[in-house]
Amino acid sequence: MASPGFFVMCVLHSSVALTCGALMMFYRDEMFVFSHGRDHASKLSGSTPHDQLLIRTSDSFSGLLLFAVGFLLLMVAFVKDREFHNFFARGCVLLHVAMAIWRIYFERKIEVLGHDWVRLVLGDIVLGLSWVFFLVYSWREKYD
Repeated sequence: MASPGFFVMCVLHSSVALTCGALMMFYRDEMFVFSHGRDHASKLSGSTPHDQLLIRTSDSFSGLLLFAVGFLLLMVAFVKDREFHNFFARGCVLLHVAMAIWRIYFERKIEVLGHDWVRLVLGDIVLGLSWVFFLVYSWREKYD
């Protein structure tokens, strides 16, 4: 029997990933200004045309990857195996913890992103905790 919570979690996380990925691919400059401010956004876009092209290409591929992850999450939402749900949720928790560690140890050292790393780490923690809450809920369902 499938857990309805797993479907809801996957669809919510999928919608976030699909939206962010599409925005990264097609509205990169606007999102940088919105999330980092005008001054930092101009620094993040590069100083030479070659740097700008590399950064724009990298951001587009990152957005495409995030869009693909969102699509994968949407497909996984329809899996009915409860053991797979727990396995997948644990993997998502580990992924968000790894992302938070990456931000703490590497992104905070980048001068332009130095003020954003706390907000991004908190976002990773919240996303990871949502999967932890699903695991706690599914264990409660299993043992009640």
